[in-house]
Amino acid sequence: MSQTLTSQLSPHDIRAAAAENTSTRARDLAASLGLTEAHLLAARTGHDVTRINAHPDAVMAAAERLGEVMALTRVEAAVHEKVGHYANYHPGPHASMVLNDEIDLRIFPRHWVHGFAEARQTEHGVRRSLQVFDAAGDAIHKIHLRDASNHDLWDEVVAGLATGESSDTLETTPREPTEAAKSDPAKLDILRKEWARLTDTHQFLRLCSKLKMNRLGAYRIAGAPFVRQLDPAAVDMMLEQVRDTGTEIMLFVGNRGCIQIHSGAVQNLRPMGPWQNIMDPGFNLHLRRDKVAEVWAVEKPTQRGPAISVEAFDAEGGLIFQCFGVGKVGNDHRPAWGRIVEALPGAQEAAA
Repeated sequence: MSQTLTSQLSPHDIRAAAAENTSTRARDLAASLGLTEAHLLAARTGHDVTRINAHPDAVMAAAERLGEVMALTRVEAAVHEKVGHYANYHPGPHASMVLNDEIDLRIFPRHWVHGFAEARQTEHGVRRSLQVFDAAGDAIHKIHLRDASNHDLWDEVVAGLATGESSDTLETTPREPTEAAKSDPAKLDILRKEWARLTDTHQFLRLCSKLKMNRLGAYRIAGAPFVRQLDPAAVDMMLEQVRDTGTEIMLFVGNRGCIQIHSGAVQNLRPMGPWQNIMDPGFNLHLRRDKVAEVWAVEKPTQRGPAISVEAFDAEGGLIFQCFGVGKVGNDHRPAWGRIVEALPGAQEAAA
C-alpha cells in the first residue's frame, strides 16, 4: 500500500471521500485512496474524532468503564469479534493481558502507537468506538460500544484519554513486511530433538529463535510426528466438526500488537462467498478462505499432555489463526479435538 498519497490528499479531500462513501468499509475505502484507516480517522480530528492516548494501560482502564462492548482484532484474512466486559487487566512493559471469560487478550504495547475516539453519525444513530493503530497506521485493536454500553460515560472517558492533539494529518512509517518462512534444514536434527523435549507450548518460539527459524519455517521441515500439512479445505471441515460434536476450542487471531482469543463452542457457521463466518452470541469470526494458503496440524508435547493445534497461514507466510481444543484444567490433551484433527485431509491426499 502506498505511503506517498498521504501528501497528495488533503484532510478535506479525505473527509469528502468518506462522506461520499458512507456504505464502504473504512478499510476498503482507505485502500482505494492509498491510505490507511488511521489516516481516515486523523483527517476527521476535531469533527467526530478525538486523538487519544494509545497506550494499553490508558485504553484498558477506559474500556473497563464502558461496560458491555465489542472487542475487535483482525489480520488481513480474519476478523475476530468478542462481546463482553474488559476486566482483569495485567499491565507489563513488553506484554500485557486482559484475562476473563468474555474478553481474552495478549497485548504488545510497543505497537500501540496511534489512538482515536470516534463518534460517527450513521442512519442507525451515533456509532462510538476507541481504535488503536500501529506506527504504519494499521489497525491493532478496536473497542465498539453497543446498545448496552455505558454511553453516558463516553464524553468523560474520551476527555480522560484525549491528548489535546488537534492535527488532522498523520505521519506514519512504512509497513513492516510479513516475515516469510525461515528454515534451516542443517539444524533439522536439533529442531526435532528439542521439539520432543518441550514442556510448554510457549517454549516453541524461543526454540525457533535460537535456531534462527520461524514458526512456519519450522513446520515446513519438521515432519511427522510433529506436524502434518493439511488441505486448506480442512478449515471448513474442522469448524463443521467442532460445531457438530460440540467440542470446545480456543481460537486465536492476532496481529503484531494484539492477540484475541475465543474459548468455547461454535454453533452457527454461515459461509458467504469467500468468507466463512461464525455468527454466535458473543462471538463472531469472519475468515477469508481464499486467503488461506497453508494449513498445518501441529503437536507439541507439554507437561499437561500433547497440545494439538490447527494453524492457517496466508501466501506471504503470515499467521491467520491458531485453533486448539479446550480441555480440563491441568490437562492439554483433548481426545475429542485430537480425533477431529486426525481425521482432517492432508495436503497430499487432496492432491491425489
